[in-house]
Amino acid sequence: MWYKTKITDILNIQYPILQGPFGGGLSSVELVAAVSNLGGLGGYGAYTMSVQDIYELDKKLKAVTNKPYNLNLWVSDTDAIQGTVSDAHYDRVRAQFKPYFDAAGIELPAKPAPFKSRFEDQVQVMLDIRPQVLSFVFGIPSADIIEACHKRGTKLIGAATTLDEAIALENAGIDMIIASGFEAGGHRPSFLASAEQSTTGTFVLLQLIKEKVHVPVIAAGGIANGRGIAAALTLGADAVQIGTAFLACDESAAVPAHKAALFSDRAKYTMLSRAYTGRLGRGLSTALAKDMIGKENNILPFPLQTTFMSTLRKAALEQQKEEMVFFWGGQIAPLVKHKKAADLMQSLIAETSAVLSKK
Repeated sequence: MWYKTKITDILNIQYPILQGPFGGGLSSVELVAAVSNLGGLGGYGAYTMSVQDIYELDKKLKAVTNKPYNLNLWVSDTDAIQGTVSDAHYDRVRAQFKPYFDAAGIELPAKPAPFKSRFEDQVQVMLDIRPQVLSFVFGIPSADIIEACHKRGTKLIGAATTLDEAIALENAGIDMIIASGFEAGGHRPSFLASAEQSTTGTFVLLQLIKEKVHVPVIAAGGIANGRGIAAALTLGADAVQIGTAFLACDESAAVPAHKAALFSDRAKYTMLSRAYTGRLGRGLSTALAKDMIGKENNILPFPLQTTFMSTLRKAALEQQKEEMVFFWGGQIAPLVKHKKAADLMQSLIAETSAVLSKK
């Protein structure tokens, strides 16, 4: 059967369907449990969470599912040198974004406080709680971390946006690799070259990686239905990771306006932008993001830009000025149609079976 793959064996799941582990407060226990309990692999993005929050999250997940689930961390969680920027840099950013804060009728924020990386502390929590699956983006953990995870029985997934990154992940001992195509919504998790230089499409990237890498590969980006899953499996994927379609489900923690936008005509138009977080990511197009093209020097490094933009996002949502809010979403968003995770999972399984049974 199509759903029996290397990855279903490794992860002890029924179907080779992974739910994208959304960061930034978009993941939910309810969504993870729904996907895992239906035979897929639910995922939760933990990179913004404190040590205690991760402990509590794991307790909640264990209370609602006895199936495997994936916790996700960012190896590189800041681009700010010594956690901050110069006053001159911040003044340029204030001037660039002032018209948008004025339009929302709010004051420009003070310079964000210096950011201190949380990655090492978060890893220590993971070593304590021993999740069955731990995934990483934006780099490769140290050899010591990889060895410690393997000693505890934790399977490791890394994300690659280029063939070079996939080879590096395999050489480091990562168990499975996500081929993250540029069609995908959310941040581009590139780490060897700039994200702008790492924009290979999912199905090209998948084939390149399968040719040169021997560990199982997960296709991600531009997949939201059974036809997409069948295509990925046909090209050699051992599983798929689906983000936007699950993000649109009622069970995700995205705000109602975000979910509504994914079902609207706005979903036809996506773009890559650094304007909202400081790192390149794909979301539904906005005038603000378009205005910032070519002006990246007037954007704060990640995650300071996220902090800077947080009050604007809040005000824009409250005032229903959603054209100023960057809702994450992939290029496949116009094909999203299910609002319940169970309906989506059942549809993915049935459609994939129907497509592949015709071969």
